[in-house]
Amino acid sequence: MEPVRTCVACRSRAPKSSLLRVVAGKSELVVDDNASLPGRGAWLHPTIECYRVAVQRRAFGRALRVATALDTITLENRLNGTVNI
Repeated sequence: MEPVRTCVACRSRAPKSSLLRVVAGKSELVVDDNASLPGRGAWLHPTIECYRVAVQRRAFGRALRVATALDTITLENRLNGTVNI
């Protein structure tokens, strides 16, 4: 049986393999593709809709227990499919 996680944006439960894990770096969100980086992680559906809801609700800071604002541009670019040069 595969582990189940909850998306921080839409709050629906889904298999761990269908969600994207992010962790707090020094001042930005870091995508954890292998789900192996240390620290508290937040799970998110890899869609731009869930990303926008999470940002609007300030769900990343709450889920990761970070008081400072985190830069989410890298995650947004990844979900949009744009390349950050």
